[in-house]
Amino acid sequence: MAYDLITKAEYKTYAGISSTNSDSEIAFLIPKVSDFVKTYCRRRFVEWVDDAKSEVFSGNYASFVLAETPVLSVSSVEYSQDYGQTWTAYTQYTDWVLDGDVVLPIGYTRWPKAIRGYRVTYTAGYETIPGDLKLAVLDLLMYYLKQNSAVHSSKAPGTNAVQIEYISTTSIPANIRRVLDQYVSDYS
Repeated sequence: MAYDLITKAEYKTYAGISSTNSDSEIAFLIPKVSDFVKTYCRRRFVEWVDDAKSEVFSGNYASFVLAETPVLSVSSVEYSQDYGQTWTAYTQYTDWVLDGDVVLPIGYTRWPKAIRGYRVTYTAGYETIPGDLKLAVLDLLMYYLKQNSAVHSSKAPGTNAVQIEYISTTSIPANIRRVLDQYVSDYS
């Protein structure tokens, strides 16, 4: 299930819109803008706050870097000797420890290699979207609404010719990009 990062009411308040004339366009774009931000930042932000996420690792790493951040809690770290068919729970502070958004082994400098041998189940994200991120999403939605499908046509004054202007830039506005760049997950 996808979760939007803003609501139509929040956007209308932000943009000072009181009419319902553009409600359908706003409602159409909110999930698309939310998905764009999640893809750009390589994280979901809100999907895994209440529902646990599981990630499987093959070991041979010094730590397991979890894809979703910030990590709220780790409910289990498990080991499998049969490529993920059955799992045995490890014990926190005996076999593993959470350090920020990474799971470290205790007693090893690296997790031993085991193909599909480790599973980490955890919750992560924001219960409330940070203000700067919400502002960037609101600004991005406003940007798309004002770009009007990235093609503009206008009639030059005093002529019968119509000019079509294509927006040629592929980058998002710098003020929005600066905020989003702070939330990009680097789990490579």
